[in-house]
Amino acid sequence: MSDSSVFNRMMIHLRETCSNSLFFVKNNLMWLPFGCEITRYYTGFPKDLGPSRVIHFTSERHFVQLLHQGYPMVVAFTIKGNYTKHLDKVLEEAAAEFYPHVKFVRVECPKYPGFCLTRQRKEYPFVEIFHSPEQQASRGRVVDPNVTKYSVKVLPFNYDLSAYGFREFFRRHGIQMSEPE
Repeated sequence: MSDSSVFNRMMIHLRETCSNSLFFVKNNLMWLPFGCEITRYYTGFPKDLGPSRVIHFTSERHFVQLLHQGYPMVVAFTIKGNYTKHLDKVLEEAAAEFYPHVKFVRVECPKYPGFCLTRQRKEYPFVEIFHSPEQQASRGRVVDPNVTKYSVKVLPFNYDLSAYGFREFFRRHGIQMSEPE
């Protein structure tokens, strides 16, 4: 007997156990009814994230304007490489999940070397998270109203770069990722 695939075995089991062999695919998950319960399986197809939510860095002025919008910003400083391709996918998924409460920015360091050199990091790619001015102002008193202070957190190199990893990092460091209630 030939070796059957997992999908074929699932379909055979579905036909044997259910009289109504209805299933549907939604958000890259296949939902199958088994008895009274519905089980979901990841189909392996890429997720439909819609239009890209990652903002591409164009200038320091635009960067400051984004900071003044008041949202936390995740900034990925990248160069060309295999890991950058993986990081791009992670950023796209996380940006789609946290939109519009957290902004994700990608800086291509070969195009903007001055901005990347000011960060004083030698390992690429790396990720920094900028707090919004309202969150930073609420932590301490402001000396001069014309000066806006931002808190910057650097993600450790070995940190879990995924939507879940970002969520845990935000929670651990008290970064607000949704509207205040």
